[in-house]
Amino acid sequence: MQEKVAKAFDQLAVAYASSVDQSSGHNAYYERPAMMKLLPEDLTDMTVLDAGCAAGWYTAQLLERGAAVTAIDLSQAMVAACRRRVGNQANVMVHDLSQPLPFEDESFDLIVSSLTLHYIEDWDSVLTEFRRVLKPNGQLLFSVHHPFMVYQQFDQQDYFARELLTDIWNKKETGPVEVTFYHKSMMDIVNSTTKHFTLDQMIEPQPSEDFIDQPGALDWYKRWYDRLMRDPWFLIVKALKT
Repeated sequence: MQEKVAKAFDQLAVAYASSVDQSSGHNAYYERPAMMKLLPEDLTDMTVLDAGCAAGWYTAQLLERGAAVTAIDLSQAMVAACRRRVGNQANVMVHDLSQPLPFEDESFDLIVSSLTLHYIEDWDSVLTEFRRVLKPNGQLLFSVHHPFMVYQQFDQQDYFARELLTDIWNKKETGPVEVTFYHKSMMDIVNSTTKHFTLDQMIEPQPSEDFIDQPGALDWYKRWYDRLMRDPWFLIVKALKT
């Protein structure tokens, strides 16, 4: 499974690096603004792990807020794109989150993981590792597919089934790319998280209106704003190591 995910995102790296920041409203106007609101404005003197860094958008934002950042991703092409974006300002490396993290205990003040964990079947192992490398009172902030969106969009017969699903992403830079991920129920997400962390907030984001005047944004808002206000696409969780 992880080889399939890595292959897909190696293919998608060129799209993430060249157009996703501006052309993907679900990222630029929806998930990212909601995630960034949950982060401190000043991250000076904080060590942060960007777990699933893709082409480095979050890595760059964390650096701008003053953090010392380590960024990891399963895809070699995504890691290369992240390095091109941030240069030597961050420690960027290839790593599979389903494997033990190559960091010492209590290395990080904060872990940010954007739209990554739904590509991993065993959350127990990755959350155990997240807890191990976080300092006392450290924070974990992650986003995933909203489970009810997946249930509706993929016409599942059993909402509670932990199921491997396949989607086709059609980007102008790549053409169609097959992407596989795991569906987990809300119950599974909450219980997996609270087994290792104290739940602080759960956010079902709403589209930000701050970007409606951006070039090319209006079509996305017309198509998606009302729909996402009714049916959330992503779920954001903020949790604490206590």
